[in-house]
Amino acid sequence: MAGTSDIKELLTRNLRQSGIYIAFVFIVVLFTILTGGALLSPGNLTNLVLQYSYILILAIGMVLIIVAGHIDLSVGSVVALTGGVAAVVVIGHGLPWWVGVLAALGTGVLVGLWQGFWVAYVGIPAFIVTLAGMLIFRGMTLQVLGSVSLSPFPPEYQYISGGFLNGLMGGYGFDAFTLFLAAALVVVFAIQQYRSRLAKLRYKQPVESYFLFWLKNALVAVVVMAFAWQLAHSRGLPVVLILLAALILIYGFISQRTIFGRHIYAMGGNLQAAELSGVKTRRVNMWLFVNMGLLSAVAGIVYSARSNSAQPGAGNMFELDAIAAAFIGGAAVTGGIGKVQGAIIGGLIMAVMSNGMQIMGIDQSTQSVVRGVVLLVAVAFDVWNKKRSTSGS
Repeated sequence: MAGTSDIKELLTRNLRQSGIYIAFVFIVVLFTILTGGALLSPGNLTNLVLQYSYILILAIGMVLIIVAGHIDLSVGSVVALTGGVAAVVVIGHGLPWWVGVLAALGTGVLVGLWQGFWVAYVGIPAFIVTLAGMLIFRGMTLQVLGSVSLSPFPPEYQYISGGFLNGLMGGYGFDAFTLFLAAALVVVFAIQQYRSRLAKLRYKQPVESYFLFWLKNALVAVVVMAFAWQLAHSRGLPVVLILLAALILIYGFISQRTIFGRHIYAMGGNLQAAELSGVKTRRVNMWLFVNMGLLSAVAGIVYSARSNSAQPGAGNMFELDAIAAAFIGGAAVTGGIGKVQGAIIGGLIMAVMSNGMQIMGIDQSTQSVVRGVVLLVAVAFDVWNKKRSTSGS
């Protein structure tokens, strides 16, 4: 029979996910205090979105790879390669900016097909295939660029990462369109949450009480509107944030509401059982890596547009940031568990820590140590939570 839950039961029932949000709030509050409020200033929030958007894009694809029980070490090199291809097409050959975008996306798809073939149909572990890909695609980047940087991109290409929507609906000292879009997002989120609650009740699943349900939605609304208010008082709504939000919505829907998404979780949970139940695991693995190649290309376009150049060393260590975001966001080391929104929160935790430490003037070596410790603690928490759940059952 369906029932309602109090706060303690909600937190303990899904400790992995609830812990992520608590940690995120704690880190934001901590670095806001340590930076004297500079972390949440309008200008810094805008820079935070622009600076870490490509890592969040990679994290969306990486969490699906990890859920299926794989890993992808090549995404940083693919970011560099696709950005290099776009630069050669647009800067080197003088073709329109959108041709460079299409060329980069096509390159990403081809990379995904290449790696997906070896993983899905030859049976080589993804760790080995993508480790080889990391070397192959970095070498190809050097060949494509001739070991030199190419710049600058035309303004239309730069607009992908550095553009803003400002003044579309007016506003005295702020951008009204940014606030309108944020309010619409809050309404859509509340409707989606309400429909999800009704579906759980229909199937006699436990849900939170009405008070906690509306409290959760109210808190989300406050956070989203406060964030939008700060952006509206800076340069308006970043174009790349619209792109990122669209990807989050699309992949959140795909992973949670489609047959393909359920097959990914089934494979990660128990590969043999998934095969016996009729899941076409080879096809799913192939499309997973095609998708990762495509998202890596999107990240490559965004990164090259922001830096206004294509560099042979671009994307270095991006794969580790994306993997860390997925694990900190609640993905299980053994696969089968993880969500797109969790990976985004994990990426934001890393972004806030890095940005906060930069504002405080902490040197790069210390930043690396702190980020490594956070990743280790996140994985240790996952292992402990799994043991707790096993012993409890």
